[in-house]
Amino acid sequence: MPFDYKKEYREFYLPKNRPELVCVPAMNFLAIRGSGDPNQEDGAYKQAIGKLYGVAFTLKMSRKAGHDIEGFFEYVVPPLEGFWWMEDGKPGIDYSKKENFQWISLIRLPDFVTRDDFIWAVEEAAHKKQDDFSDVEFFSYTEGECVQCMHLGPYDGEPETIRRMEVFAEQNGRQLDISKGRFHHEIYLSDARRCDPKNLKTVIRLPVKAASSREEELV
Repeated sequence: MPFDYKKEYREFYLPKNRPELVCVPAMNFLAIRGSGDPNQEDGAYKQAIGKLYGVAFTLKMSRKAGHDIEGFFEYVVPPLEGFWWMEDGKPGIDYSKKENFQWISLIRLPDFVTRDDFIWAVEEAAHKKQDDFSDVEFFSYTEGECVQCMHLGPYDGEPETIRRMEVFAEQNGRQLDISKGRFHHEIYLSDARRCDPKNLKTVIRLPVKAASSREEELV
């Protein structure tokens, strides 16, 4: 059976529908940066997703293309993920202003994929698709301690789940730590094109740090 990251790392991909703390280690990703409303037809976000999957499946099928990757094993391509923030740089997401979204779309890479393998896959995908894949990055990221929760339902209903996560963090001596290098993070376990919005499953993950005391805030 192909290695399935969702099943093998359930603590990162299949949390409960209640907030919990998790420490996320370093991982490598395919990534594309962009901005704007993700729902825009043929917009930058949907084009980015197509490119990410193009490179991801090129790596998955690398043996058939004659490219041998040391340590390769059969695997299921991990789910699409996204880092999100607002154009003005303020913490949090304003769901009423999707046109001002800034984002990094990602797909996790197996640890055996090196930068050289990544470069090969980008060039191979560009050749096969006759398209420019130069905006796809090899992205390394250590997320650290976060609060996460499975959100069930439409994306526009996420604020209520986020409020529960923030309360949970405070009850456990943490506070949200969304900043320039730490992001509002979502992992998409459902295909929004084929799934009823009420049945969508989305992992929401928010970075946290130890809560500041009142005395520290006054210094």
